[in-house]
Amino acid sequence: MPEPEKPIIPVCILFGPTASGKTAILEELWISNPTLKALIGEAEIVSADSMQVYRGMDIGTAKPSSALRAALPHHLIDICNPDEQFTLGTFVHLADACCVDIARRGKMPVVSGGTGFYLKHFVQGLPEAPPADGKIRRELKEELQRWGKAPLLEALATWDPESARRIHPNDEYRVLRALEVFRVSGRPLSAFAAAGPAPSRPKYRFLILGLERDREDLYRRIDARCAQMFRAGLPDEVRRLFEAGYGPKDPGLRAIGYKEFFVEPEPGVFQLSTDLPGVEALVTRNSRRYAKRQCSYFASIPGLIWISVSHDPVPQIQEKLEVFLHDFAEAAP
Repeated sequence: MPEPEKPIIPVCILFGPTASGKTAILEELWISNPTLKALIGEAEIVSADSMQVYRGMDIGTAKPSSALRAALPHHLIDICNPDEQFTLGTFVHLADACCVDIARRGKMPVVSGGTGFYLKHFVQGLPEAPPADGKIRRELKEELQRWGKAPLLEALATWDPESARRIHPNDEYRVLRALEVFRVSGRPLSAFAAAGPAPSRPKYRFLILGLERDREDLYRRIDARCAQMFRAGLPDEVRRLFEAGYGPKDPGLRAIGYKEFFVEPEPGVFQLSTDLPGVEALVTRNSRRYAKRQCSYFASIPGLIWISVSHDPVPQIQEKLEVFLHDFAEAAP
């Protein structure tokens, strides 16, 4: 007998570039506003922020406060150490599981964050891995014959730790395939859809909203946020991570707000900069550039609805979002 149709899960996607005000708007919508709860019920947040997954990186990633997370549950925050790779494939898999569980408990999943790459592939599915490349495969086989498997396994553990954990060291074919994919694409195999039949994913119905601010307004907010992070103790947070053994080669500390603290007086030797005003200027500049890239990338997602939040007071922004969310909930099949 054919399997019964799986229910369609309504999911709200809320994108906003850094410092656009996502967290404050979520708080106003689902904590301070009983009207929305009465209209469409409660929500839980699935974080789509590639750096909030890392423990100990709180100030520089602008994590929501513990009080907010207690009142409005957030998922996929503080689930990795800074030296662990967190891939696109892992995000989609975990976000799927979260959305299914949230919907099962009668709440609305809201996938919210600024990592457009995560959001786009959560909506559209994971990309297919690149096809085989005969030239690179021959090079890898020659390296295997010349140097043995130890250097290749070390390279795999460095560039694609998820595949390294999953693939048996004696599985020559899969080890070489994972390294081939990385050399072809610059991305780990774990960031792509699995080879063979695509795994079954939940069926979703999306409301895709993007928070839009005028460039000057957004840059002013970014400048203010960066200054506040330094006042709140970001240099001390980075120092604690460095003293715990983490450095700029670890995935977490490659993030904006962390990598700028490191200087390399000699190759392979890192220390923390003592020029904090210079570091703050770099963090601010890089955050502005990143926000511009975020908006450009996210704009490519079909079905996106931009919500202007530059000039409207909070009650008017809430009202706009309430209308979209209410109509979305009412349109359920």
